[in-house]
Amino acid sequence: MKKDIPVYDIGHFTKEDIIVSRFAPYLETHQNLRLPHKHSFYHLLLFTKGAGSHMIDFKTFPVEPYQMYFMIPGQVHSWDFEGEADGYVINFSAPFFKAFLLNPDYIEQFPYFSGVLENSVISLPEGLRPNVLLLFENILREMEADNMHGMDMVKVLLMQLFITIGRLGFENPSIKFTSYNYTVVRNFLKLLEQNVGTLKLPKEYAERLFITPNHLNAICNEVLGKSAGEVIRDRVVLEAKRLMINKELSISEIGYKLNFKDNSYFSKFFSKYAGMTAEDFRERNVNAMFTRQ
Repeated sequence: MKKDIPVYDIGHFTKEDIIVSRFAPYLETHQNLRLPHKHSFYHLLLFTKGAGSHMIDFKTFPVEPYQMYFMIPGQVHSWDFEGEADGYVINFSAPFFKAFLLNPDYIEQFPYFSGVLENSVISLPEGLRPNVLLLFENILREMEADNMHGMDMVKVLLMQLFITIGRLGFENPSIKFTSYNYTVVRNFLKLLEQNVGTLKLPKEYAERLFITPNHLNAICNEVLGKSAGEVIRDRVVLEAKRLMINKELSISEIGYKLNFKDNSYFSKFFSKYAGMTAEDFRERNVNAMFTRQ
């Protein structure tokens, strides 16, 4: 029997380009979302109650009250709650803001929408919690009411939420990189998403960014704490892990999809950078995903 991971489109939940809900009824209605799955839309969570764990791209985070998760299309995630969980959930499609904003890529400037896990899970400072909760409540009210320009108000409130959370990083005195450097990294990560497995060398990305490989490495080290080569390797390993969820694909087929012409080289590459063989990863992680209750 095929053991492929489900990919949900916004249309699975609503006829609109956005859904806003309290988390407890959302989870009750969509029990299948406890198991590993992907979205083709942006997914935002705020927990106000709950414990357990939340897995995103094979990394596990403890569920804690007043913790926010920002997920971009394509990420694999699942929940394993202990007791009751509640909060808020917002799903919106990639085109949701396109006609509303002059810059259609506006939200990509926020670090938590980069797909870098370290930036995507945020614990809200106590002083900020009332303001953030009020924003979620106002968004819910606008969604439930039939007010003139109601959807525009939802977008405005979401922008206020994004900016409010985005300021947390810039208020951190340990973050000293310039907006130019962050823009370069953001564009690099975007190119990497589009070309994972196709372009594998820092110089190939540097050429498309109109900078030198040394400059790209320096900026990546400053903003991400790792070289451009490490970023590329980590993303290839992640893509391999995502592909391994499809149990109909052999290890050699996955290597071929990622442009490793030699299966032996792919196996050695994965073992070196994932810390285990591809077979062990599939046995420990993928099989367990589909046997969880």
